[in-house]
Amino acid sequence: MVLSTPSTDPIPFVLTPDRHEPPLNVLGIRVTVLATNVETQSYEVTLQQGDEGMGPPPHSHRWEESFYVLKGSVEFTCGGAISMCGPGTLVHVPAHTIHAFRFGEHGGEMLEMSGQGGHATQMFTAVNDQIPAGPPDISKVVEVLKQNGVIVASPISPT
Repeated sequence: MVLSTPSTDPIPFVLTPDRHEPPLNVLGIRVTVLATNVETQSYEVTLQQGDEGMGPPPHSHRWEESFYVLKGSVEFTCGGAISMCGPGTLVHVPAHTIHAFRFGEHGGEMLEMSGQGGHATQMFTAVNDQIPAGPPDISKVVEVLKQNGVIVASPISPT
């Protein structure tokens, strides 16, 4: 992948599957970073894959986020509304909106797109690097999320 710096104009790039970085482990969700805001100078794109029941706690952040379900099913909670979403469904989450999701029966796969000014890929990398696999230390998870602009909306417990 070709990277550009914030002081230069973004340059076109093509990322083929053989050039993907290994997925990050973000609390059991496999997150493949496809494009960062450094590369696009705008938005970020990740591929997220998870087993049944996996997903983040209710949270919010200052960037917009959209999800496009590719495989399986994903239950989204967004602004208090719950929706079971299958392949072909787009979910848009405005900045500062409390939201969460859980992968449904047999797991799922989706694209995640973060709006300009987001830090999703930075946060995913920090969680991967600082939270070991297995049952998480909840206070450490909340701390790492907060350091990366994510506010957990309610207490979380290991599942």
